[in-house]
Amino acid sequence: MKDLELKYGCNPNQKPSKIFVNDGRELPIEVLNGKPGYINFMDAFNGWQLVKELKKATGLPAATSFKHVSPAGAAVGLPLSDTLAKIYWVDDLGELSPLACAYARARGADRMSSFGDFIALSDVCDVPTARIIKREVSDGIIAPGYEPEALEILASKKKGNYNVIKIDPDYMPTPIEHKDVYGITFEQGRNEFKIDKELLSNVVTDNKEIPELAQIDLIISLITLKYTQSNSVCYAKGGQAIGIGAGQQSRIHCTRLAGSKADNWWLRQSPQVLGLQFVDEIGRPDRDNAIDVYIGEEYEDVLAEGTWQRIFKVKPAVFTKEEKRAWLNQMEDVALGSDAFFPFGDNIERAKKSGVKYIAEPGGSVRDEQVIETANKYGMAMAFTGMRLFHH
Repeated sequence: MKDLELKYGCNPNQKPSKIFVNDGRELPIEVLNGKPGYINFMDAFNGWQLVKELKKATGLPAATSFKHVSPAGAAVGLPLSDTLAKIYWVDDLGELSPLACAYARARGADRMSSFGDFIALSDVCDVPTARIIKREVSDGIIAPGYEPEALEILASKKKGNYNVIKIDPDYMPTPIEHKDVYGITFEQGRNEFKIDKELLSNVVTDNKEIPELAQIDLIISLITLKYTQSNSVCYAKGGQAIGIGAGQQSRIHCTRLAGSKADNWWLRQSPQVLGLQFVDEIGRPDRDNAIDVYIGEEYEDVLAEGTWQRIFKVKPAVFTKEEKRAWLNQMEDVALGSDAFFPFGDNIERAKKSGVKYIAEPGGSVRDEQVIETANKYGMAMAFTGMRLFHH
């Protein structure tokens, strides 16, 4: 198949629409179920590049959860702690495969943003992973293959209309890519820049120590940024992204946005949140929404309105600002990547509030010394990669 007609483009009025390979080759994909649309394929192809590269860089199965051409989460297949399994709503599924752990992490990092995601997996989708996906609200998946039972599980989603795409893992695009804007064609070389541990060798701070797991986290953050709409920064910890700030015009706003998501990820693991008692019929998406409200500043207003009875069996105590800060102060050893240099030390100050200890950024700002000085103040280890990772 050399081209595939789509229902419409980004919006219903944008017709005709199709996908094809510019050099006339066969499309490297097979649609096994459903009818993926324009945005689905944009998410699928960007997500596939991310997980393929992440698997190559770490040797671990990788997964990502994409929304509107940026990842909401990305992770590798490290085992889940009991706490993570609980906050990701997979503690009832028994033993999970490494690939299933990767997707649970990618989906669970920012469950609000991952609602209705498009999934990319680096490996053949197995049954444990399909079972997680089966019960989540999702638009589709791309992977290099599917176990027969896994495909059967996925094909039953959305009344049989769930989008399942198989991609040829050996497909290699041409080295030059094109994009049309307002009838003007842009041409550039593909971003084939390799991200690995060698990229972290230029440590410019007094603290030169970046442990093995922190290096993996920095690689995850940088590869995630390579496929995130810029400006962007990515916080990572324990083999997964925990906060991604995509498409902001200001670097500090990226750092704040992603930092707030990282904070929410950590707050979900607090005794206050783990102790919430939900009404039995409340589903996972509504529980996610309730948790987001509970850890937000408006929760006292919700209590005042008396709406808690619809969600909780027992009225939760207010999670005070002081209690939240005390819990957040326990978050440590977080890694932070940036797709371009930090222009001011204020980004480092904000990162410190979310437990950041390891940083990777290109360097090259006229204020690099100020940024290094701020990192030194907190004993952080920061590597200058020398390479910007803008993605548009």
